[in-house]
Amino acid sequence: MTGRQKNTTKLISLFLTLTLVISCLLGCGSENAVKSTSGTVDDDKIQIGMCFDSFVIERWQRDRDVFGSIAKELGAEVDVRNANGDIEEQKRLIDLLIKKGVDALVIICIDSNALSESVKKAKEAGIVVVAYDRLINDADVDLYISFDNEMVGNMMGEAIASAGVRNGKVIMICGSPSDNNVPLVESGFREVMRQNNNEIIDCIYADGWRAEVAYEYMYNNMDKVNEADAIMCGNDDLATRVTQALAERRLSGQKILVGQDADIVACQRIVEGTQLMTVYKPIEKLAKQAAASTIELVKTKTLSDSNISTINDGSYDVPYLKIEPQSVTVDNIDDVIIGSGFHLKEEVYRYHVDKMPD
Repeated sequence: MTGRQKNTTKLISLFLTLTLVISCLLGCGSENAVKSTSGTVDDDKIQIGMCFDSFVIERWQRDRDVFGSIAKELGAEVDVRNANGDIEEQKRLIDLLIKKGVDALVIICIDSNALSESVKKAKEAGIVVVAYDRLINDADVDLYISFDNEMVGNMMGEAIASAGVRNGKVIMICGSPSDNNVPLVESGFREVMRQNNNEIIDCIYADGWRAEVAYEYMYNNMDKVNEADAIMCGNDDLATRVTQALAERRLSGQKILVGQDADIVACQRIVEGTQLMTVYKPIEKLAKQAAASTIELVKTKTLSDSNISTINDGSYDVPYLKIEPQSVTVDNIDDVIIGSGFHLKEEVYRYHVDKMPD
């Protein structure tokens, strides 16, 4: 090989090497640019962090979807986090959202007494905090929005009394003792039982809203179950497990049963006749109002809704936006549940087509 050929070969080799290096650098730069773009936050949009207890209860998925849809329409982005029923995980997720620099935090708390420090951190960072459906105690949140929980208890009790249970015996299977709504519902229910001279022969609590607690209670306390005229369940998920236990003992439909949340299976049981009533809480109204109020607080630091009252969280009087629930029985299920679009007629009457209205 001549000297000229050697020089040409070296030049070609050097050119190829440089081309390879440049291509690599450009490729790596492009990858980093993609990662950077995917991790950016749109500064023009309000950022809302929404931290859920869990999605075990049917209704929370609907709350999430409606809230997110309305927030998006109003120009906000929602970062949804799921604590899966673990309070320490919920604290960790809230810390992450604070570090992310969200404008607002909407919290569906697991334990009403465990998040005051987390809320304090958020407020010190200038973040608006909304307690959604469950009050956070000793926290001075910017807004608590929920249903009238004492009215929920009243409605359960009134349904039982209207079914003829007076001077009777009732079992209460309440929700989680760490949920601030539970004692409010219990208080409303007990008041109606007192007015109708009904004796509450037992009262238990489902820690963490675990439905299996209701099932286990039924099996371990059949003597009291046989004695009871009615069973109050803290929600329809608990009522489902109570119904299962009753069916296995051939007692389905023989005990008056009430719940809340208007789960589809509860509505099907009402049509069937194995559950007397449920309390329908217009979730879409709650979620829409919560989204609009959260964004208003971020923008103006005030709320214009004339229906806002206050509630004491143990240390502070906080703004409270209270939404009325509705009692649902076989007499109004078509109007309230199907008419509102909460559940489809075909779903409610799936197992009882013969009862389906025209």
